[in-house]
Amino acid sequence: MAMSGAATRRFLWLAPCATAILSMLGACGGGGAARPTVTAAGPAHPSATRTAPARTAPAGASSSAPHATGRPGILAVTKTGALVRIDPATGSIRQTLVASRVLGDEISVSPDHSTVYYAQRSGCDAEIKSISTGGGTPTSIAPGQLPAISPDGAKLAFARQPLLTPGCLPNQPNLASLFKVVIHTLPAGSETVLSVSPQVQSSGLFAPISHLSWEADNVRLAVSTTAVQDNEGWALSIVDTSAAPYYVRPGPGVTAVSVTGSPDAQGSYIREGIFLPNGNLFISRACCGGVPIHNTSRLMWEVTPSGAFVHQVAIGYPDLEHVSLAASATGRFLLYLAGSDLYVSENGKRPSKLASGMIAATWM
Repeated sequence: MAMSGAATRRFLWLAPCATAILSMLGACGGGGAARPTVTAAGPAHPSATRTAPARTAPAGASSSAPHATGRPGILAVTKTGALVRIDPATGSIRQTLVASRVLGDEISVSPDHSTVYYAQRSGCDAEIKSISTGGGTPTSIAPGQLPAISPDGAKLAFARQPLLTPGCLPNQPNLASLFKVVIHTLPAGSETVLSVSPQVQSSGLFAPISHLSWEADNVRLAVSTTAVQDNEGWALSIVDTSAAPYYVRPGPGVTAVSVTGSPDAQGSYIREGIFLPNGNLFISRACCGGVPIHNTSRLMWEVTPSGAFVHQVAIGYPDLEHVSLAASATGRFLLYLAGSDLYVSENGKRPSKLASGMIAATWM
């Protein structure tokens, strides 16, 4: 039985639209346009909005990071696909851990800071691997991409899906069954697979995963999914991995994070979201819907799991993707990519640009 109306569009897109995503998700394949950006500390309430400042006259975001005291280390993936350690004060590369073919927009570090998990591409296949944060020989784990280690280090969530790059989507009429979230236990290696419901599969719709993030309880998983038919297709879902058989609705154990506030909450969408240590979410919120997509704002917000506004961290440029969100273990530091520029915020305050030419980043 096919899904209907807005509920379907909210989470999924039609298979014929798949080719349109290729130009928007370059970071998934190890690339992305390097473009300047500015973010700024925003108003204290979502009803107060403002236009992003002109690129030629930065107003709000520092172009450097003069005060980096206490920052954890940072791992990143460059546009050339190298996994690197970067200086948290200067943004310069300290060490290259993996030389090439590492994918964005997600890498993940173990709770003891000893191991980084990443995905490496080989043709149209991707494999989850791990390597010591100090360097060494990589270890292969399983086919997949977008790894997210649980706070207790016992489970590794990742996406198992076709690479969304030219020539890699299978030539078949129904792709829905090819998109899965996998919960992989460590070190045993047993897997729990969350797919889409039979209702969704029969409709021919599918929901690519773009980012994963664990809640501190090691049970709930924030799943960001993507779409390009219109902005209504992007979604952030909270999945109870102890009960949910699917990673998107309809199905038990899956709750959508509502888009609230202004501008235009009706047509706005959550591009990506992660759990913070306090149980709230750090999200990249974009406005507005339509065909073709025409974004008029990018807002970096802290919200509750229900979507209620808590705090605005930054205002970004409408025409740049704001992704690869990450929070330090204490929640004191946030980072994200605006285009390919890496920004850092301390205590939810005005972010500063730390580095350029990145497709993924996270804290150590």
